[in-house]
Amino acid sequence: MDAGPLYAYVDADDAHHHASLELLERHPGPLIVPLLVVTEVTYLLATRLGAEPEVRFLGDLAAGAFSVDCAPAGDWLRIAELVSAYRDLPLGTVDASIVAASERLGVTEIATTDRRHFGVVRPRHAEAFALLPGAVA
Repeated sequence: MDAGPLYAYVDADDAHHHASLELLERHPGPLIVPLLVVTEVTYLLATRLGAEPEVRFLGDLAAGAFSVDCAPAGDWLRIAELVSAYRDLPLGTVDASIVAASERLGVTEIATTDRRHFGVVRPRHAEAFALLPGAVA
């Protein structure tokens, strides 16, 4: 999972709120969130919405709503390769960590509101990623 849907399900005013909430309620899981994405989501929630929404998100993590993935040592070189290869986007470390984790875990679906980045990236293990939620443009 990328930060966009995780932020959007908390923020009822976000344009992607309903699609993200529906995805989270209906996806069979597991919903895997790289640790760098957790950091990005908590920062966005805290700076845009305040401490209470951040605390609610942390509570969802504590309740096991998401599976947090910590990048092993081997992912960091792949993250660097991706940041370098897609520097013109720019892809960035957080998004590259999602790609690296997806490759390592054999995941081909990414929940994101960022079609521009993830629609371009070509993972090693699949022709392309399936981007969720499908209804979000």
